[in-house]
Amino acid sequence: MGGPMTLDDLRRFAVARSLFPPTTLKRAVQKMGFVQADPIRAPARAQDLTLRHRVKGYRAGDLERRYERLGIEEDFFVTYGFVTRELHALMHPRSERGVPAGGCAPISAQQRKRQEQLLAFVRERGDVHPREVDDHFSHGTVTNYWGGSSNATTHMLDAMHYRGLLRVARRDRGIRVYTAHDPHGPEPADAADRHERLDALVDVVVRLYAPLPRRSLSFFVRRLRYAVPQWHGELTAALQRAKARLAHARVDGVDWYWPADEDVQRESPDDAVRLLAPFDPIVRDRDRFELFWNWVYRFEAYTPIKKRQRGYYAQPLLWRDRVIGWGEVSVVDGELSSDIGFIKSPPRDRAFKRELEAELDRMRVFLNL
Repeated sequence: MGGPMTLDDLRRFAVARSLFPPTTLKRAVQKMGFVQADPIRAPARAQDLTLRHRVKGYRAGDLERRYERLGIEEDFFVTYGFVTRELHALMHPRSERGVPAGGCAPISAQQRKRQEQLLAFVRERGDVHPREVDDHFSHGTVTNYWGGSSNATTHMLDAMHYRGLLRVARRDRGIRVYTAHDPHGPEPADAADRHERLDALVDVVVRLYAPLPRRSLSFFVRRLRYAVPQWHGELTAALQRAKARLAHARVDGVDWYWPADEDVQRESPDDAVRLLAPFDPIVRDRDRFELFWNWVYRFEAYTPIKKRQRGYYAQPLLWRDRVIGWGEVSVVDGELSSDIGFIKSPPRDRAFKRELEAELDRMRVFLNL
């Protein structure tokens, strides 16, 4: 590659490697390793909005409908989402701790006893809906980590799922249906084995979100405390090993990292417009977002209405290799409604108008309108 590497090179590389040629759903999930999930449907869930760019003929809800046949799991990685079985195995067995949102605090003896009783019930029934468990045990409510009241059964099922005692068998109208999980493999035999697992987890992060500025690489590696709370104290050393083995370059005063077996390509981007989920790998890293596109994007669904700048579920608008604005898309009376905003003025290129209409048409097909 001739000449010094530039931020333009890194931006094009980031978009091109993330938007690989569309393939089957199973292959896309295997290639990504992890797909972040979010329950908000506006106009579809984040996992569906992410996959529609990477899976041929994808329709909203396909991941949930085909979940049982894909050989994947729901679990925490750097956050909650869908992971491959291989990635799932790297993170388990976990220590006896509560869910990440609750601080991963160790469980008490009383909680352990209740979990043993609940596990026996699940093994007897096979697949269980939280409502069945609640009807049987009548656990009442607990104070959740947002300060409100949660169903104690749901809270306990979440904790058991996180520990790996249960797995999500399927969803019933969006509600997780659980089944007992077969015992995980043994813990790493020694420090070398443990380091190998940690390095493999870091590599999944890097392959999904690269190229990563130094600060973002540190951020994502620290978030692996949710994936492997039992090895929380070893993440700093894992980060140092990653910096030593990854390809890297210093561009405009910032150190960047990406997989050692990949070269930064300088191909021109395709003429394409894409509305991206707020958690799409291209835009998930907000620090990188600002370096690449020189404006601040925030997910505002939980922001008070008066303080929103872009909208409840504004999706970043990608034109070629640049995020130039955002779009809010909804379904009104069976028709697609779109509100497109721009950081500056909209492109005057005829190709942009054509490609924006093509993207909205793809959204209609995706939503089965």
